[in-house]
Parts: sequence; C-alpha cells; structure tokens
Amino acid sequence: MKIHAWKKALAAGALAAGLAVAGTATAETIYKVGSTPTGIPFTFLDIETNSIQGMMVDLIDLVAKEAGFEVEVEATPFSSLIPALTSNKIDIISAAMIATDEREEVIDFSDPVFPYGEGLVVAADDQKEYKSFDDLEGAVVGVQVGTIYIEPLQQSGAFQEVRIYDSLADILRDVNLGRIKAGFGDKPILAYQLSQGKYPDVRLVQSYESVVAGPVALGVRQEDDELLSKINEALAKLKAAGEIDRLAKKWNVK
Repeated sequence: MKIHAWKKALAAGALAAGLAVAGTATAETIYKVGSTPTGIPFTFLDIETNSIQGMMVDLIDLVAKEAGFEVEVEATPFSSLIPALTSNKIDIISAAMIATDEREEVIDFSDPVFPYGEGLVVAADDQKEYKSFDDLEGAVVGVQVGTIYIEPLQQSGAFQEVRIYDSLADILRDVNLGRIKAGFGDKPILAYQLSQGKYPDVRLVQSYESVVAGPVALGVRQEDDELLSKINEALAKLKAAGEIDRLAKKWNVK
C-alpha cells in the first residue's frame, strides 16, 4: 500500500508539474499591446466599457487569433508608445503609427496595414484652397505631440509659430475657437472626427497635399523576429481574405 501510495503521489506530482509548464507556455503567448486612447477611429477609449477600441484594436485581435496567441490591450499615450515598447512594458504597438525610417532605427514594423498622411484643418468659413505649407505663411498652426509632422512643420520656416498639442481634439477645439489658423494631424482621424459633427465650424481641406505620407503598421522590438514573422503571416492571410478592407469599412476609414 505504501508503494502504491508513493506511485500515486509521484504521478500526481508529475501531473502538477506538467500543468505548471503548460500554464507557463500559455502565459508566454499573451502579449501586451499598446494603443492610444485618443486616435479615434483607429484607437480610442470607450468610456462605457473603459477599454480601448477601434480599427487597430480589432486588427490586432484578428492577428492574434490567426497567429495563435493572445493579447492584452493597454492604454498608452502616443508619445510613450515606442519608449514603452523598448522598455518591455508592452510587446506590440497597434495604433495609428506610421512606419518611418527614423522609427525603424529603434523598432521593427510589420508589413504595411493602411496608407497614411497628414491632413489640414481650418475654420469652416475659411474657403481658401490650401495646397502646401507656403499657402499658410506667417500663420500660427497646431500639431500633435509625438507625431512625425512636427519636424517638417518647424523646418519649413513658413509659420509664425508651431504649437504642440496633446491631442487632435485640442487642435480641433483651438481651430474652432480661432486660437490658431490651422491644424495638422492624421488625415483619416481628422476626417472621422469631423464626420461626427462635433466641430461644425472646422473643415478638412481637401485640396491640401500631404507632405509626410507612409503606411500604418504594427510595431515590435527589433529582437522579436519570431513574433514579427507571425504577425506578417497573419496580416497576409487577413488581407487576402478581405478582412482589413472590412475593418476599414466598419470604422469608416478612408
């Protein structure tokens, strides 16, 4: 009886150890995803559920399902996304972030997800058809902190002042109130926010030609080659199946 009991205990111990290992393996497949709370419709804070929602959240959920891992989405300010990734606070960036050469010196990007560029907003009663920075020479303009639009605006020499704002909502508010002549920001996000009717006295300038354009992509640490490969394989399958186009239509992204 003692030998039998010892064998049972040994078997139970082995089972427990196996479960512990399995639990560890499962935990290793959960990646923390950084998404911004102010990038509607790509990412935004849903106050009803107190969770981050949007096209890029839906996308990373589909990628995770296709690639066989799980994700936990965490609200992360745009300017903190790359520092949070490189310091291991998050594992993936899924937001309205353009893949640029400068950013690729620090992190790796997935294959392109969606084409992107900056848009220009002015007061609705300003009907001038602006096409470039030079058309706003001497003006006070606004741009969002952490975006790739800041440096080109500052270096152009066209503006009296380039003010840095925490969010596009702040820029739209100040254009609406006449505190700044114009605002620059992610064109799809500006278009979406204006389509909601919250800023009736602001318009998106359709004649404006983007200076800084590139694709939105998912970001990972440079050493995470295996994760990047899984993400790219999943993206390819989702694109082929029309899922990314479906998400763009769902979130009215143009």
